[in-house]
Amino acid sequence: MAREVKLTKSGYERLVAELEQERARLQDATRILQELMESSDDYDDSGLEDAKREKARIESRIDSLTDTLSRAEIIEEEKGGSNVISLGTIVSLKAKEGDHLEVQVVAPAEASVLERPMKISDESPMGRALLGQKVGAKVMLDTPKGRREFKVEAVKH
Repeated sequence: MAREVKLTKSGYERLVAELEQERARLQDATRILQELMESSDDYDDSGLEDAKREKARIESRIDSLTDTLSRAEIIEEEKGGSNVISLGTIVSLKAKEGDHLEVQVVAPAEASVLERPMKISDESPMGRALLGQKVGAKVMLDTPKGRREFKVEAVKH
């Protein structure tokens, strides 16, 4: 039995949109590949090989997204005032040095450092350290800048 993938509702919707985008890219890549094959006299054409590789990359990404979405279980947002960090929780952190950071603990398939709040995997060192913690807890993490201490300032579900 395949392992389920827990996703937030917004993460699920983002992956569905990405899948549709990749399917559109696949149609374009297939069209370009067909045009190159029809116009190419020399099958050693590097453009043709590049087009084949790009089409294969897109197909692989579509397979991966389809698999993830087929095993997805959307996590329910907790109602009420639970202050325990769990999957889907948005956490406000304050570093000992005074830096503020806001992260959301999510499944690996949903993780992204480019979004705000930054989405960190529950399998990452920070994600594992935060799970189960409460407001006021102090968490020690090894970072590229060395060992840092963070205090959990707020928890939003």
